[in-house]
Amino acid sequence: WVFFFLSREVQISHCFNFDMTDGSLETDNRLHVRITDADRSRWEVPQDVIPRPVPASEDVLLHSSGLSNSSLPGNSTMSSTSSDLTFTIHTAPFRFTVSRRSTGHVLFDTCAALIFKNRYLEVTSALPNRGASLYGLGEQTKRRFRLQQNDTFTIWNEDVGRADILDINLYSSHPFYMDVRPGGTAHGVLLLNTNGMDIKYGGSYITYKVIGGVFDFYFFAGPSPLTVVDQYTQLIGRPAPMPYWSFGFHQSRYGYKNVADLEGVVAGYTKAKIPLESIWSDIDYMDGGQDFTLDPINFPANLLRPFVDRLHNNSQKYVVIIDPAIKKEAAPPQNESVGLFLQRNGTNYVGRVWPGEAYYPDFMSPHAAEYWARKISEFRRTIPADGLWCDMNEPSNFKDWEPLNEYDDSPYRINNTGIHRNLNNKTVPVSAVHFNGVSEYDAHNLYGLLESRATHDALLKDTARRPFVLSRATFVSSGRYTAHWTGDNDGRWEQLAQSINTILNFGLFGIPMMGADICGFTGNTTEELCSRWIQLGAFYPFARAHAEKTTARRELYVWESTAQSARKALGMRYRLLPYIYTLMYEAHTTGSPIARPLFFSYPQDADTYGVDKQFLLGHGVLVSPVLEPGATTVDAYFPAGRWFSLHGRSPAISLQTGKRVTLPAPADSANVHLAGGNILPLQQPGLTTSAARQSEFHLLVALAENGTASGELFLDDGESPEMGGVGGNWTLVRFSCNTEDRKGIITTTVSSHVVQNSYAPSRTLVISKVAFMGLPSPPKGFTVDVNGAELKAAGTKSRRNGVFTVSGLSLVIGQQFEIKYRQQLLTHL
Repeated sequence: WVFFFLSREVQISHCFNFDMTDGSLETDNRLHVRITDADRSRWEVPQDVIPRPVPASEDVLLHSSGLSNSSLPGNSTMSSTSSDLTFTIHTAPFRFTVSRRSTGHVLFDTCAALIFKNRYLEVTSALPNRGASLYGLGEQTKRRFRLQQNDTFTIWNEDVGRADILDINLYSSHPFYMDVRPGGTAHGVLLLNTNGMDIKYGGSYITYKVIGGVFDFYFFAGPSPLTVVDQYTQLIGRPAPMPYWSFGFHQSRYGYKNVADLEGVVAGYTKAKIPLESIWSDIDYMDGGQDFTLDPINFPANLLRPFVDRLHNNSQKYVVIIDPAIKKEAAPPQNESVGLFLQRNGTNYVGRVWPGEAYYPDFMSPHAAEYWARKISEFRRTIPADGLWCDMNEPSNFKDWEPLNEYDDSPYRINNTGIHRNLNNKTVPVSAVHFNGVSEYDAHNLYGLLESRATHDALLKDTARRPFVLSRATFVSSGRYTAHWTGDNDGRWEQLAQSINTILNFGLFGIPMMGADICGFTGNTTEELCSRWIQLGAFYPFARAHAEKTTARRELYVWESTAQSARKALGMRYRLLPYIYTLMYEAHTTGSPIARPLFFSYPQDADTYGVDKQFLLGHGVLVSPVLEPGATTVDAYFPAGRWFSLHGRSPAISLQTGKRVTLPAPADSANVHLAGGNILPLQQPGLTTSAARQSEFHLLVALAENGTASGELFLDDGESPEMGGVGGNWTLVRFSCNTEDRKGIITTTVSSHVVQNSYAPSRTLVISKVAFMGLPSPPKGFTVDVNGAELKAAGTKSRRNGVFTVSGLSLVIGQQFEIKYRQQLLTHL
């Protein structure tokens, strides 16, 4: 740990004296630098909200005594032979740097002017004039994934529609960025501070202007993008495992009128043979917008409960929305609600949301969390909802405010909503008070995180199953409890394209379960746009269609062309479910995103750094969607290597260096390619994830140019709270493929290695088919051996798309196997 203790209300240029003691890195890959107040304690993120290492007193490196810096011994450096990070204090003038030992690159270099006042902090770090590609700092609607020079990123959770304007602060606050340098080395920087701030990225510098708290920096060494996210989520908490069913397709709408309307939607999907995993209810189901109630006319329990039971009998799910505000008249009386709700001026703060005048649960208080859990459990006794959707939790507030104290008018106005609005805009006044006297001014950005935690824990306690929570507002570490979506988007083409940037961003933030409202929330979308949106949205980690009540109906079966696109795209998604779910296991154990930018797999290819109209699922499934109206082709970037179409409609693309390729863009599907070197576990599509899970497995082996490939498959029941834990009931199988050439006889061997197998033995799970892509062609002859015995009825090979299939197999998942494909090449073609 590295700490500075500074006298408050000071502006620092170069006049310091430091007492030197021992210092240490938190880990070999993580450096912690904290600048705080020598005279009094200041607000910092509580340990019970984001647990993290607590330094012992001997870990303090630097202490400012407020004297002149003339007695300093000169520059001071902290490093470790086992770490690639080096921390240096410079004294003439004062600044600190973080550099990379292996390359000499300076990663963070503060300027001499550092401002540290009561409610205003400022620090600037220099960046290379060229060569630093930055990503992160959200949440905003952005034209590009890579940060653009002279962008200002305001960090303050705000209820603003995503469609309103670009580059303004939205529902979430994540002061974290990743910096990728030429050659592919990457590092991460987190400022762990919940207060409002502006972050100015000037290309050659980055400036933080923060309205409270302390400077609490964490530096993550990488050096690859994946390891940066691994190190980051090791600190803030790994992403929560999501239940298997949540990876199906979800349908929602604000404006479903009654239970019969819900029934009609479910029937429409069944008739159109489009997969539907769950139906969602917005606030329509509530009695007057009140949480934990039912509209007695349109959604009475005697009609809604049988409907939900029928869903469950068909292996489908039901999810409902909840908002944090509790109707004033429905809340416990003031004398019984101590510790339950936010306070202002000595009494429960009264705001206004959908139910009218309302109180706001204070999720910093354990009493409020207990109250919330009890209300959820009571509601689920009536309607056993499978997941909960936390909306309006910035927290949103429709009531005007009156200033109460100094907090209601910050001395520095951050660029809230792009026009420097007051912090109290559409939210709880920042002079409101939380448990233990914490001001909303300091804790505002934590509200969504704390509600998500309380909701996650309540569902876990009530069901003893893996919770599914979706939250609009998030902060650092929210991924430990919740999924997220991009909020109130619009049915416009530019919003379709911009959804990719936001989803990739949240993968960096440790929230891999991300999606956008498919076909748009507001505005009347078009048939073409909705068709193209499901072609993309089927590959979001979280795939949900949702629309606003005044818009024209846009369920995927409304237009036949959209239905056709949905059947193809969701059919592909459901085939890929074993692969996507295995990526969830990888995210839960290492933090790695499910949807990733191309540079995560190809960090040395600088041309991937600006690609944000495509993305990868995992290591090697490349999605290249249509993002413009009337398009008949797509200009897609392919890194060096082999690429195989998963639709099987085009020959393999083989490149020595990365380049852009013009692809046909059929009206009914997106281009999806698999990189050579990957093995995909697949199942057969179904109308529910439960049906798909009961089908046989196929392996798709896409060979790299050297004849190798690898992949893995994780299986469990999809609902146990733990995912891959010690002693848990799960199976993990790793697949590998190698090729050797002996005197013109080429042998390609696919084998499995069982890491753990405590789940599969209780199921009848078999691989019935193995398909190879990229084998030498055409062969003079071939044989196939399965576990040492020749397979007489071998597969067939299609010369049109170069796929060779070995079918008729019965390889039990969880038992090791080996398949050898031998072929003799023709000497004359």
